[in-house]
Amino acid sequence: METRPYVSWELMNSFLIDAFKGYGVPEKDAEICADVLLESDRRGIESHGCNRFKPIYIDRIKKGTLLPKTEIEILKETPTTVLMDAHDGMGMVASYRMMEMLIEKAKKYGMAGGAIKNSTHYGIAGYWVTMASKEGLAAITGTNARPSIAPTFGVENMMGTNPLTFALPTDEEFPFCLDCATSIVQRGKIEYYARSGKDTPAGMVVSHDGKALTDSNEILKMLVDGTAALAPLGGGPGDEMCGYKGYGYAAVVEILSAALSGGQFMKALTGVAEDGSPRMYRLGHFFFVINPEAFAGIDVFRKTAGDICRALRASQKAPGYDRIYTAGEKEYLIWLERKDKGVPVGETVQKEILEVRDELGLPYTFPFE
Repeated sequence: METRPYVSWELMNSFLIDAFKGYGVPEKDAEICADVLLESDRRGIESHGCNRFKPIYIDRIKKGTLLPKTEIEILKETPTTVLMDAHDGMGMVASYRMMEMLIEKAKKYGMAGGAIKNSTHYGIAGYWVTMASKEGLAAITGTNARPSIAPTFGVENMMGTNPLTFALPTDEEFPFCLDCATSIVQRGKIEYYARSGKDTPAGMVVSHDGKALTDSNEILKMLVDGTAALAPLGGGPGDEMCGYKGYGYAAVVEILSAALSGGQFMKALTGVAEDGSPRMYRLGHFFFVINPEAFAGIDVFRKTAGDICRALRASQKAPGYDRIYTAGEKEYLIWLERKDKGVPVGETVQKEILEVRDELGLPYTFPFE
């Protein structure tokens, strides 16, 4: 049962917009950033919602490793492709512009693809592909990130948590949306564990000596200094549980994110210079949008996708389980539960919200005060 206080969506949205503006983000850009963060909380993906507002965005703006004004430059464009430089601005703003362009191109030409270089954290990957599914389009996206994952048989963090994300329109109330990291757990989830005073389950993180780690705060420190790494999907450091599959998918995302954009990769994405000083992250993202009308048609696509999802959910359940879900369903159910209640806010995030409010002198009062 939820015990955290709720803050209405309207109040939190207004606060986030004004807070971003207070640190130099233009109003229209601030509206995009706020919506991306809140969409995470609407879906129950709290590792990427308000929990990350201050430490990932505001603190980086103040540190100078994230520029509040996003100077988007189109480096190359064809009827079906876009190459963009975000110039170290807000990754969410650059990605929004990219998806607007690709959706328009895919509607006209059937398919479109794009890549962004010199970017920053772009929020939940599912936001971008869902922009397409709302328009009756299928979409794929991925991004590289700070090194966290060790390759199979290794213990050094070499690649980011590198989500490979899909959204496919269906004839149901929600799309099929698979949005997950290529590691067992993403760094943001460990941050959430740490802020909640919880241990990280054993087997998700390994140290250089191959031992499993569980202290969430210690894990975060060790990920930064390079003495611990996240295990790829399947587990590690060996291949007994087929962790090479997650390792392989993470490598695909790393290559596409960097090679399509001509950008940076792996150890160049730490956000820390050789002398230990902060530096720009310069992440890369890629996006592909597919118009079903160029194939069998959107009606056929929606019904087929829906039929597949319904058949999966109706299949025989394992003993002790009474329900099977398809990707995107749990997030939809969480939204139905939260839409009239608001955002649940824990103590750590409450303190951060009040700190930002007081620092900027914003006229907000929250129900948890």
